[in-house]
Amino acid sequence: MEMLGRSTVTIEDGKVISITEPKVKVCPLFRDHRGIQEFNEDTIRENVEFRIKDFGMCNEDRQIRMGYFLSFGVSEILCLALKNKMINAAVIAADGCGTVVLDDPEIVQGMGGRISGIKETEPIPCVIEGIGAERVLDPKTAKIDQFDGVGKAFAMHYHKVAVTVTTGEAAQEIRDCFGRNVIIIAVHTTGTDDRGADMMFDFCDIITACASKSIREKAKTRAVLQAGKKVPVYAASEAGAELIKAKLDELGKQPDTELTESPEPLI
Repeated sequence: MEMLGRSTVTIEDGKVISITEPKVKVCPLFRDHRGIQEFNEDTIRENVEFRIKDFGMCNEDRQIRMGYFLSFGVSEILCLALKNKMINAAVIAADGCGTVVLDDPEIVQGMGGRISGIKETEPIPCVIEGIGAERVLDPKTAKIDQFDGVGKAFAMHYHKVAVTVTTGEAAQEIRDCFGRNVIIIAVHTTGTDDRGADMMFDFCDIITACASKSIREKAKTRAVLQAGKKVPVYAASEAGAELIKAKLDELGKQPDTELTESPEPLI
């Protein structure tokens, strides 16, 4: 996974075997929620080992269902959208299963709510069984392919699908093929350059700011709506704004118009 300041963390057999130097040192969300003042090898290892122990991330003890973790994360937005029938399936990628098509809000939250930018995973039997092999894009390899995941969702006769992507190119490919029946959400955007940020605003409906300098700059003129003042979520279309507004209404909050704090450094 790429996580915790965009460090690449490798986990094998439930143990952390490598951690690269993080590119971002401070995140206000992790400071406020987990008390992590600075990302470094020790704090990253401690947090990853906590997740492994707490909910079984990347091992056979993996919890499938969970309640809300953040008040305003992508998984929370997807959960409410499913409950409100604004969408009827979510295509996400998670540890132990790769790309999956889900329609149960608790499983969306369980599999997506507390993980980071997953780059590669292997199938974990308990995860595949808990989700249902028929919902996994490739139960034998747990491959990650969001484009094929959207195709699988429509083949399963879902007609309003949301999908998470990490690049503007992936968003364009999905939009060009599947049109406006897909809500496209850009996640794990730290390090996105200006071209990638423009593509995300061109083709996505919702974009997470993460620690991206370019996303935050483009949002000043291109965002339809903002939620959050530290690590915001932006609506890039009216369809995205509807999902974000529904979550704001549930929380009794109003959209935000400014930033009070950001990760350091922005990249």
